[in-house]
Amino acid sequence: MNTRAILPVKISLTEGDFYTLWAPTWRQGGTEWQAFLGDADDVLVFTSPEAMLVYLEDNTNHDLVDHPKWDAFQAGGEDRVVPGEKNEYDIIGLPSYLAGRPSHENVSAVSRTFQISRSLADVASAQDASIFFASHSILNNVHRGHEHFAGQSGLDEWSGVGRAVLTNWENVVASLDEAVRIVGDDELDSGRVSAAAEDIAAATAVREEQRAKAEKEAEEARAAADPYDTSAWADAGIDPVKIAIQGKGVYTMRTYVGDSPVFLGKFGEIFTFPTAKHMLRWIVDNEDHDLARVSTWTDLQAQANAGELEVTIHPDNSYSLNGIASDIEKGVDAVDTQQMTKAYELMADAADWADDDSLNSYLLSNPRMQDYLAYMMGSTEAAGYVPSAPFNDKADGWRELEEMLVKRFSKF
Repeated sequence: MNTRAILPVKISLTEGDFYTLWAPTWRQGGTEWQAFLGDADDVLVFTSPEAMLVYLEDNTNHDLVDHPKWDAFQAGGEDRVVPGEKNEYDIIGLPSYLAGRPSHENVSAVSRTFQISRSLADVASAQDASIFFASHSILNNVHRGHEHFAGQSGLDEWSGVGRAVLTNWENVVASLDEAVRIVGDDELDSGRVSAAAEDIAAATAVREEQRAKAEKEAEEARAAADPYDTSAWADAGIDPVKIAIQGKGVYTMRTYVGDSPVFLGKFGEIFTFPTAKHMLRWIVDNEDHDLARVSTWTDLQAQANAGELEVTIHPDNSYSLNGIASDIEKGVDAVDTQQMTKAYELMADAADWADDDSLNSYLLSNPRMQDYLAYMMGSTEAAGYVPSAPFNDKADGWRELEEMLVKRFSKF
């Protein structure tokens, strides 16, 4: 079904291909209307889009001038009179589609051609065509789509549509031939028609360039988009987390409720798993944990149960604490401060979720370690403090912080 207000269309009748404008059904003043480009007596068709454009430039007394969207149509570029591929209708060649199987392409073509043929018959009072459509209710079923013709009964019905067309279509086409008036090129200024052809070609080229540019920008945007943003995890707002620490790796999950972290776990214990597959198998049948209170948890659980959930770790949720302690011993420049900052934020999240003050208490009782971390992570709390060798005590302090985190893991 066409949804645009006014459409340039190409229709194929007995004498060839012609162009006109079609306004499918619209409502105005509580009444339904439909129209084609026409004068008081006839629906007008043209041998080319440029001929129609010249006519529209010279004539304001036609059936579409009162259409509520006419001014918007006229405000378009010169290529507004060029039909798109879906607005080309092979009326005379319709039986060839029915001769094939009821594929999506064939059923769609028949449906669209029936629609415009019936509309043209109604608007132009093409009696034989109108009687044909009114007398064969089976024709309406093509608008249901190709799925309607699945199976043997569907094929039989498709054949029934074909028989109705085979018997009557010649008269239908003849009726529609008589319903239109071809505006000959000799009725128009040939010089202006040639100029209009050049204008249409230029406008079409600009439109195609803009379309290609838009498609390229959309493709670049898709390529630049983070695929994680379209994952089930992003939809649920619950993230799988991978933690590498002390030479091992574990998986868990975390979300945020407001600004507060919530881990997969209970009573301060973070449920951890050696592989992502272990974690997926576990979440199918387990709901006794803090994340189960999050409304989207059941969405993930259902997908895991159906085998449709895969663990995708976003870089922001991948933490490696390996090597930090040994780097601290080597000196300030040896430490990856980004790695350290992420690791400390994970420790702080875990302590916050567990409602445990042990991390803060440790740093308060070891102010030099607190100053060191503040300095390394660029905090203003390190004002005036500059770390100096040896750094063994800072490395040992970091190992204690790691141990506090590991002790929260259910398996390690």
